Amino acid sequence: MNAYIFPGQGAQFSGMGLDLYENAPLAQELFEKANGILGFSITDIMFEGSAENLKETKVTQPSIFLHSVILAKTLGDRFKPNMVAGHSLGEFSALVAAGALTFEDGLRLVSQRALAMQKACEIQPSTMAAVLGLDDDIVEKICATTEGIVVAANYNCPGQLVISGEIDAINKACDTLKEAGARRALVLPVGGAFHSPLMEPAREELAAAIENTLFSKPNCPIYQNVTANAVIDENEIKANLISQLTAPVRWAQTIQQMIADGATLFTEVGPGKVLQGLVKKIDREAQTASATLEV
Repeated sequence: MNAYIFPGQGAQFSGMGLDLYENAPLAQELFEKANGILGFSITDIMFEGSAENLKETKVTQPSIFLHSVILAKTLGDRFKPNMVAGHSLGEFSALVAAGALTFEDGLRLVSQRALAMQKACEIQPSTMAAVLGLDDDIVEKICATTEGIVVAANYNCPGQLVISGEIDAINKACDTLKEAGARRALVLPVGGAFHSPLMEPAREELAAAIENTLFSKPNCPIYQNVTANAVIDENEIKANLISQLTAPVRWAQTIQQMIADGATLFTEVGPGKVLQGLVKKIDREAQTASATLEV
């Protein structure tokens, strides 16, 4: 069974999407439409901007979304998913690719999400850290007993968990995690504490936008970050999408569930190969591939 997976923030690179724009008329049309919807030329930043330009949340999230969704659309009849999933932001790409959201509505929501997250980051300085080489339950226990707000945010694969929270709490937790035997506990260069209670202002703002957006039943089940289970009901999809900003990304559990439900090939749609690497760490036997434009 074909599982298509869509990357999240961090996969961006300068020049992303240019090959699609130059080689597929449909891609060119959609990129131009995106410039109009966003009110600025995101293609200029994607195709020619520096890594610094691309790091801005209001640019990063729409850029990755556009690369993934437009690539999926240019695959045409070759895009035949039995199931889809996306990592954090990638969940929006997956929903558009599976027909639950229109291209235009998906882009508007991603843009609103990025701006709302940016605002939440400015309200309270916060950060995230990658923890390597410890069991999840040990990391969870240390987060729970650390003073301040610090929570498990991304269950990426066995032995790799990202934590999220207040800067002091993250630093304290990192020290304790190293003492507990973590191979690494490394603060990440991110704008704030994504997938933590500190994103509550962004969650409230995005909730209103999601409630006012029309969702359709997807063409295949989507495995959502919040539950790691297959979902097809539009109202359930919306509720999970709203919860996603303050809840952890259960990526390892998602891939395990997809495999249990019959996934045999995981095709990554979008920039980079980060998710393929994680899939291999979750299950060495899993087959992975990158979606490519056929010229």
